[in-house]
Amino acid sequence: MQLAVTRQVSPSIVDCELTYLTREPIDVARARRQHAQYEAALRDLGVAVLSLPEEPDLPDSVFVEDTALVLNECAIILRPGAASRRAETESIARILAPFRKLLHIQAPARLDGGDILRVRQHIYVGLTRRSDTNSIEQMQEMLVPFGYDVRPVQVTGCLHLKSAVTEAAQDVLLLNPNWVDRGAFEGVKIVEIDPSEPHAANVLRINETAIYDGAAFPRTRARLDLLGIRIVVLEADELAKAEGALTCCSLILSI
Repeated sequence: MQLAVTRQVSPSIVDCELTYLTREPIDVARARRQHAQYEAALRDLGVAVLSLPEEPDLPDSVFVEDTALVLNECAIILRPGAASRRAETESIARILAPFRKLLHIQAPARLDGGDILRVRQHIYVGLTRRSDTNSIEQMQEMLVPFGYDVRPVQVTGCLHLKSAVTEAAQDVLLLNPNWVDRGAFEGVKIVEIDPSEPHAANVLRINETAIYDGAAFPRTRARLDLLGIRIVVLEADELAKAEGALTCCSLILSI
């Protein structure tokens, strides 16, 4: 059985951290409706959803992915790159503790979950403004006993590694070649986003289904359709104003 840990949209999301985007007004009510549709889509795919209450004083807390990496063997509680987000990890650690042995990234290392992409036993970690080499060294030491290979990947032009590349199906990566080098990934099929849709590389894979903002990125969706990938289309444009995406809004674990 799969469980998705999510968190409700904070009323203070209008004060979110921004790195690459220009601040725009965020319609909190609309963001909450889109997030509710996201949770409903997960349930429709057979995933149990543990929806945590909003954190009024933590603007970015809906983006729970940045707080932890959950594997079958353990969960690593991360240390987000933005100091304003570090208080988010405490409640997530409490939620995950009954399900996994907890390990912790230690200061001064910085690591956001949005910079971590797992493909089978390979764990790619983006080197961005939010994540550094110290965190990669710590992860390597933690995960070697479990047979994982941790690999750094240089990212330019976007906030996180998963802004540039995600797994759309088993061994199929959806990738923006202007933000990450496709040569960094071995043994997989690469599908490049349509050049006119630079933000189109983020997709949330749930088993054999991809949850995708296909209405915003129709040309890239057509490329996925050609591969026969089953797609559930959601709107996520309001949360995108906070530099968030579909993968950001949940922690998926097997229980």
